[in-house]
Amino acid sequence: MGSARTALFNWLFARHHGGEMVLRVEDTDAALKTQEYVDAIIEPLRWLGLDWDSGPHFQSDRRDRHSEAIERLVDGGAAYYCDLTRAEIEERCAAAGLPAGYHGWSRDRDVADGPGVVVRFRCPDDGTTVVDDIVRGRVSFPNESLEDFVIRRGDGSPTFHLANAVDDHDMGITHVVRGEDLLNTTPRVQLIWQALGFGALPHYAHLPLLVNAKRQKLSKRRDDVALDNYRRRGYLPEAMVNYLALLGWGPPDEVEIRPLDEIVELFDLDAVKPAPAFFDPARLDHINSAYISEFTPEQFAARAEPFLTGPDAPWPAECYDRATVEALAAEIQQRIAHLDEAAGWIDWILCPDVTYDEKAWHKSIVKGRAAAEVLEAVEAQLTDDDFTSAERLEAIVMGVGDELTESLGQRVRSQPPVRVALTGTGSGLPLWEPMRLLGKDQTLSRLRKAMSRL
Repeated sequence: MGSARTALFNWLFARHHGGEMVLRVEDTDAALKTQEYVDAIIEPLRWLGLDWDSGPHFQSDRRDRHSEAIERLVDGGAAYYCDLTRAEIEERCAAAGLPAGYHGWSRDRDVADGPGVVVRFRCPDDGTTVVDDIVRGRVSFPNESLEDFVIRRGDGSPTFHLANAVDDHDMGITHVVRGEDLLNTTPRVQLIWQALGFGALPHYAHLPLLVNAKRQKLSKRRDDVALDNYRRRGYLPEAMVNYLALLGWGPPDEVEIRPLDEIVELFDLDAVKPAPAFFDPARLDHINSAYISEFTPEQFAARAEPFLTGPDAPWPAECYDRATVEALAAEIQQRIAHLDEAAGWIDWILCPDVTYDEKAWHKSIVKGRAAAEVLEAVEAQLTDDDFTSAERLEAIVMGVGDELTESLGQRVRSQPPVRVALTGTGSGLPLWEPMRLLGKDQTLSRLRKAMSRL
């Protein structure tokens, strides 16, 4: 979710200013060079409708360029070779009585390059490195707190810092928009940039963290943050984009639900707030339901169909009827937050048989006043109806209740037992149009089944 928000803010900024969005896959780690890894980046962007103007570029394809930059840094004295293992570094720290970490042990050892040897950047011993951030303002990092970091691994591959500095320069990147958790990497990238003589730095904008209700940073292990989970549950990409745009940014007129072109027009990075942004599933549901409610019946049926015809549909494939969905769309739309909930409102119409909720059965039929008489009278009066009018079906069922109320001298509610007999539950859509769509044969059959069961 955080990566999707970051990609969206990059996209919004580029589109607002008429710039170009560059898609770069940072795969300097060879273990990440898999199609699955690449698809996990690209497919969510496509689902959200976020296009790009350049790329995808793969950092792994630029190994020669990265190696050239590393060689320049070593030749110029800004970097050096180091052959110490982590265990050896820890031993030196203990012997010198220094805190854990790398303390420039190999700066003057004149280590030769070879297998397993890394290259470290020589950080300044004093002064500060300043990051002028669009969102967070001016952030200073004392250079003495920056240990000589690795820019080339022992296997010869460049690290994130080196590859990003070189690629940002070569690709003409003017703005780097990313999460706050990467802010502490920026001084390292800037030091490399300056050591290579690249000139003016890009502008940086570090977006606020996304947090849960407990104000904890969103975690894949703890929170539901996988974008694909929301796609499979029937959240709309346009609603998701609208919601993600509000995580750290807000329109000046405070109108939250609006078309994407308006968000593009209003968006800019200087309006992004540095405070953590609360990822609120209830707010996302509200926005998603608002988008769903705006569909025409035809649009709703088309968007809901993948959730009504797939392997998880509660009815046999041959029982699905799109006309039924369109006829009831307006009622369903106002009751659901995401599309995978649609089936639960019409399953009793499209399933070939009814399954009773025992609690509803006991309340409305076993304990319902004159329930047996209601079912018998309704079944008898519907036998001669042609089921072409929902209003007439309502009049028949409610009329039975009125007649029994008058004859028994006590109020008899006729709709609850009929609803349970037809749907198996005590609640749902207004009954009459769905009852018409269920049809005469199924309606009479289910009324008789309920009477037999009672």
